[in-house]
Amino acid sequence: MTKKPSSGARDLKVRVKTARKRSNSSTMWLQRQLNDPYVARAKREGMRSRAAFKLIEIDDKARFLKKGARVVDLGAAPGGWSQVAVKRVGPQGKVIGIDLLDIEPITGVDFRVFDFLDPGAPDLLKEMLGGPADVVLSDMAANATGHRKTDQIKIVALVEAAAEFARDVLAPGGTFLAKVIQGGLEGTLLATLKKDFAKVQHIKPPASRSDSAELYLLATGFRGEN
Repeated sequence: MTKKPSSGARDLKVRVKTARKRSNSSTMWLQRQLNDPYVARAKREGMRSRAAFKLIEIDDKARFLKKGARVVDLGAAPGGWSQVAVKRVGPQGKVIGIDLLDIEPITGVDFRVFDFLDPGAPDLLKEMLGGPADVVLSDMAANATGHRKTDQIKIVALVEAAAEFARDVLAPGGTFLAKVIQGGLEGTLLATLKKDFAKVQHIKPPASRSDSAELYLLATGFRGEN
């Protein structure tokens, strides 16, 4: 099991002075990054992002990244989740990363610059995988506007699109994991997921900052086409 990084014997925090050309919000973000144990651990262990530990912690409990599994990582950049997935499914598995942004190559990951909303995406991904997927991952987040209701609508639309994609590519028994925002999921989406999957739950892994409104929606046991 993955343990939350220790802050050490003393609580030593790096404080950042606000530069003339840097906003207060940017200064606070930089200070938080410098004092985040997951950021330090990601750098130490060669992970692309601190988000990698969110997937590690979720999979340590749910164990859906099985050896030999076929995985699609939507919005893969910068590649942290793909790094975790390829290690866990092993050489017998297959990991496909897809994003509008390019990333540095990751050994064992087949990455494509492509829009998963493209009508041809499901067929392309299944062709690349050599069959339907066992797992669809989505750590995507819509660009924030600062307006809570607007941001909730955007994230719901993104999750709905990812869920629709998952239905098109998942094999029966498959898993769908996606980032959501607290209070941002409409009842219709949850009702649909509960109809299509045997179990749907919300998870907030320790690596997710306590002051963040993000949650992860984990749907397991895809029922397949009705």
